[in-house]
Amino acid sequence: MFKEVFNLTLLQNTIRTATPLILAGLGGLLTMHAGILNIGMEGMILLGAFFGVVGSYFFANSFMGVVLAVLSGIIVGIIFGFFVIELGSDEFIIGIAINIFAGGLTIFLLRSIFGVKGAFSSPGIIPLPDIHFPFLDKIPFLDTIFNNHSVFIYISWIFVMITYIFLYKTPYGMWIRAAGEYPKALETVGVSARKMKYFSSIVCGIFCGIAGAHLSLGYLTLFTENMSAGRGFIALAAIIFGAYNPVKTFGAALMFGFFDALGIRLQGVGMPSQFTQMIPYIVTVIALFVVAKKKGKLKKEA
Repeated sequence: MFKEVFNLTLLQNTIRTATPLILAGLGGLLTMHAGILNIGMEGMILLGAFFGVVGSYFFANSFMGVVLAVLSGIIVGIIFGFFVIELGSDEFIIGIAINIFAGGLTIFLLRSIFGVKGAFSSPGIIPLPDIHFPFLDKIPFLDTIFNNHSVFIYISWIFVMITYIFLYKTPYGMWIRAAGEYPKALETVGVSARKMKYFSSIVCGIFCGIAGAHLSLGYLTLFTENMSAGRGFIALAAIIFGAYNPVKTFGAALMFGFFDALGIRLQGVGMPSQFTQMIPYIVTVIALFVVAKKKGKLKKEA
């Protein structure tokens, strides 16, 4: 059983399961740096997954699915920003409201548009293209792990480096961080902290929309009710565990993705699904406990 679970396929599946976490994590850490805790990432991912399928199915084009998924993320990002930034509403409550709204809306639209309950799958859903690198064909280890993945898996790795450079090497990244840490100081140099917060919320929506599109068009080729399955919250845990750093968040997302993939592999060898589905959430709780314990020690030392 050990060889059936712990093999190259497990690493291959880790990359696939970690991608939605990476994408959502990159968006969420931008809002965190801007001083906003975005609990609504779960709903943004779910809406992105649904509208990704809608666009792919009705336009017979996966790119249009991604476009609709991104538009849904932008709209929700603006709504979230309006309530939190303009009206001063509690970000936690607004985030939970978005998650509940997304769950109810996708269930309603699934039944209204496609006339089905639970899940929608059809040959008319065009999946995201897989990328093949011919030069990896002659290297069995690397070929199995890194070849023939959905396009957004590779793009997510590029996004990690772009986000890192943006946050720490450009004035816009500095402004976003200042909007969260020193908003009054930012205003004194003529830059609107409000606009930076809006920008981070919208970009978070874009990343979460792409994460949802990857989930329904890249990782799978269907939509099921509540298919985000807590990934928005796990992405938030990856951000915290990664200390709001894009590269460290990427590593944390890979760790959570590994345990998610491990649960799937264990289920395939006969372990009860009720147990295997708990694994990524148990690891998330343990990771957050470790972070909280570490911060507690640092405060005592200070």
